[in-house]
Amino acid sequence: MTTLNSGPRPEAGTAAPFHLRRLFAGSCVALAATGMTFSVRGDIMGALGHDFSLDHYHLGLIAGAAFYGYVGAILGGGLLVDVLGAKKILTCAFVAQLTGLVATLAAPGFGALFAGTLVVGLGNGLIEAAANPLVATLYPANKTSRLNTFHAWFAAGLIAGGVVGFGFTRAGMGWQAKLGAILLLVLAYGALLFPLRFPRTERVAAAVTGREVFRTAGRPVFLVLLGCMLLTASTELGPGQWIPDTLDQLAGAPGILVLTFVNGIMFASRTIGGRLIGRRSPVAVLAGSCALAAVGLQLLAHARSAPVAYGAAAVFALGIGRLWPTMLGVVAERFPEGGSFVLALMGSGGMLATALTVPWMGGLIDGRGAASTFATVSMLPAVCVLVFTAVWLRDRRAGGHRIEPLSTDEAPA
Repeated sequence: MTTLNSGPRPEAGTAAPFHLRRLFAGSCVALAATGMTFSVRGDIMGALGHDFSLDHYHLGLIAGAAFYGYVGAILGGGLLVDVLGAKKILTCAFVAQLTGLVATLAAPGFGALFAGTLVVGLGNGLIEAAANPLVATLYPANKTSRLNTFHAWFAAGLIAGGVVGFGFTRAGMGWQAKLGAILLLVLAYGALLFPLRFPRTERVAAAVTGREVFRTAGRPVFLVLLGCMLLTASTELGPGQWIPDTLDQLAGAPGILVLTFVNGIMFASRTIGGRLIGRRSPVAVLAGSCALAAVGLQLLAHARSAPVAYGAAAVFALGIGRLWPTMLGVVAERFPEGGSFVLALMGSGGMLATALTVPWMGGLIDGRGAASTFATVSMLPAVCVLVFTAVWLRDRRAGGHRIEPLSTDEAPA
């Protein structure tokens, strides 16, 4: 069989070429490195506040810097990936993550911490800018399912960061060692991916014009989904930055273990749920997921013991588990002519909203307390339940959710 390097056209029923699997695996490790930066950063918030005499608001600004960097990188990378190719964008991501982590480790104060976190965020955003359209290109007939499996490795990175955070703390190791552990994962995906050649993106292979791309981004249904992405991303990522620092006080539960527990459920729901999602409308899945997330946040707001905290976290995790990848999958399937640009708009919009949500939550915690903060955030997924239900009913009248075809001259899988 011809390898991916020469533009494969595999026959039905044949196994995927090795390079396709390795490209997918390397992309998964890269996303795991991104996830690890999120959970480690959440775990070290308290230590940074102590070592640098920072309040929750300033800690929120530092955490938010990663999201600002993510926003700029995923949007800029999404515009460039069709021109430069996914490999060059991922190379830039690799350099940015290494540089940002080293800068954070050497930071003398707030400004340097902010800058280092911002550069790490740039690397994180470039990974998603390149890898989302790469996965959609590798698996054009199975985008939502494969994107769920791919984004399961974001949760795997979150779990790894949680285990590192808890284990290193028990061993008496500082926040610097926890950040250093992320470097190993960054080096690993570099070794996996950079020896390979990459395929052209689906949009480039189909010769879709730039005018058509921008026209797609202005379609009403896409704009509705983009608006929902602002709320679902804030729901998924905002509370996760504060769970380790707040549940210790609210429920007497080790916050980082609760967050790791949440991420474990996310990993399972994305890997197992990704295989089942083809049997039902992904928009209906989004509506149900948002309902569970809203209930979970309300339960977290009332958690006053460790067992209740874990139960509430389980409901919350089941809710948020498939939000991000399913949002991307719906857009990739319904608007393939938008290419990497519409996926970048979704990712950058979600991260921008989260960048604003994290310090907003920090200010609420300082002024009103963590319990009421979780309850307030639960309004975001509640709004999305109504919107997704309306879209699902509209789709049902039109015959249901459909994967729109996009003809290309190469079909990796």
